[in-house]
Amino acid sequence: MNIYVLMKQTFDTEEKIVIQGGEVSEDGAKFVINPYDEYAVEEAIRLKEEHGGSIVVVSIGPERCAEALRTALAMGADEAVLISDDRISSDEYAVSKVLAAYLGKQAYDLVLGGNFSVDNGAGQVAIRVAHLLSIPHVSSVVKLELSGDRATAQRDAEGDTETVEVALPALFTAQQGLNEPRYPSLPGIMKAKKKPFQQLTLDDLGLSEADIAPKTARDSLTLPPERKAGQVLQGDPQQQVAQLVHLLRTEAKAL
Repeated sequence: MNIYVLMKQTFDTEEKIVIQGGEVSEDGAKFVINPYDEYAVEEAIRLKEEHGGSIVVVSIGPERCAEALRTALAMGADEAVLISDDRISSDEYAVSKVLAAYLGKQAYDLVLGGNFSVDNGAGQVAIRVAHLLSIPHVSSVVKLELSGDRATAQRDAEGDTETVEVALPALFTAQQGLNEPRYPSLPGIMKAKKKPFQQLTLDDLGLSEADIAPKTARDSLTLPPERKAGQVLQGDPQQQVAQLVHLLRTEAKAL
């Protein structure tokens, strides 16, 4: 079984976000595997342990993404592919076009990815890839089982659980609760250094900048306004209610 995992490197969720010149500053920031993609990597490893096969992790981004890919290799993936090209924007349409161009040349049975990335939260890339490849997809998966050429997935559906059966090849996005990702072992870290690591550009995929022209553009990026200090209402309950109504009308403009 050939399993491909779409993976993104994101800011550590504990990092403090700093905006400089309308962009997020990366100076001194710690980067990790996108948490939802980590569930996808772990699920791929578990499926390989059960059914055999190989795992290829694929990422688009700058050179620093190699660190996240090597972490996935240390966890148990077999190969890594980094598509790094300054002509690729962060637009979800552009990213999905590049990934679909790469996967379209591969023999895959299963494609896994995270439900969304914690940096922009769009949740579009994997679903767009499935559409471009014309394969079925199931999102927000919390349980996945394979049997022959079919897969049965349980997905989180706004608090309920929905069971879906699809034919392979198919794409699935991992939701929190699918599994508990393992930590790379020391032997795994050592083996990762010798595993295949391929780096590609748009030219290698037969794409031009015009082919992946972004469909969206970000006009500006700002931090949310600082929260004002709270107010303590004085007096008896009736006076407090009167003050609260007055503040809701005059300051909050909620009434």
